[in-house]
Parts: sequence; C-alpha cells; structure tokens
Amino acid sequence: MDLPLGPEAPRLAPGREHVVATVDEIPPGTHKLVPIGRYGVGVYNAGGEFYAIANYCPHEGGPLCSGRVRGRTIVDESVPGDAVTVRDDEFVYCPWHQWGFELATGTTAVKPEWSIRTYRVRVDGSDILVTA
Repeated sequence: MDLPLGPEAPRLAPGREHVVATVDEIPPGTHKLVPIGRYGVGVYNAGGEFYAIANYCPHEGGPLCSGRVRGRTIVDESVPGDAVTVRDDEFVYCPWHQWGFELATGTTAVKPEWSIRTYRVRVDGSDILVTA
C-alpha cells in the first residue's frame, strides 16, 4: 500500500493543516502514506476513526507504516489457550522487529518512553485534514 517517499515528493509545510485525502480514499482497515516531515505520516482508518502517526519506529528507524495493523493480544484465562485479541485495527506493528504502537496515542508497551509522534486529524465533509 505504501509508496516510498522519494526526494521528488513535495513535502507539506509544518505547522499547518493540510487536506491529505478524502474519506473514500482510506476505507476502514487501510491507510495512506502522505509526505509530511522527513519520513512521512501514515493516515489510518480504524473502524471509521482516523489517526495519523509518524512513519518512523524509534527502536531502529524502521518504516513503521509498512507494518501490519491488528489488535493486541492479552491474557484471558477463561478462554482456551489463555490469549485473546482485543481492539482490532488499533495498533500498528513495525515490520522490522514487531514493536506495536497504538494508533490513537503513539504509545508502545515495549518501551513506553519511546512513543511515536501522532498528528491531529480532522474530517471536514469528505476531506481528511492533518495538522503537520
């Protein structure tokens, strides 16, 4: 889904709100990489809620938005195997080492002090706007 953001891609100005897509361009369960900042920003639709995160894993600099989006596994002793997945499509996992980050907050359970940057997202009619 992601295309690399090469040097020829125009960068969006920081500190401003930008129309980055329409709601139809990012259906639930998908995302779009937009040219904001040095590494780009992934704009995600998780069940109709839109989130924007930096495309950079703080662990070793991996392209975070190339990773899979899924839920989080927790222990539940009342089910066979003691594990269940909760909060589907609310976490992105780095493709390099599988560190998981919450789309809404940018936090990770692996090393909470290494959270990722999130961006303000607003929907206006059919437009999705991100504040860079």
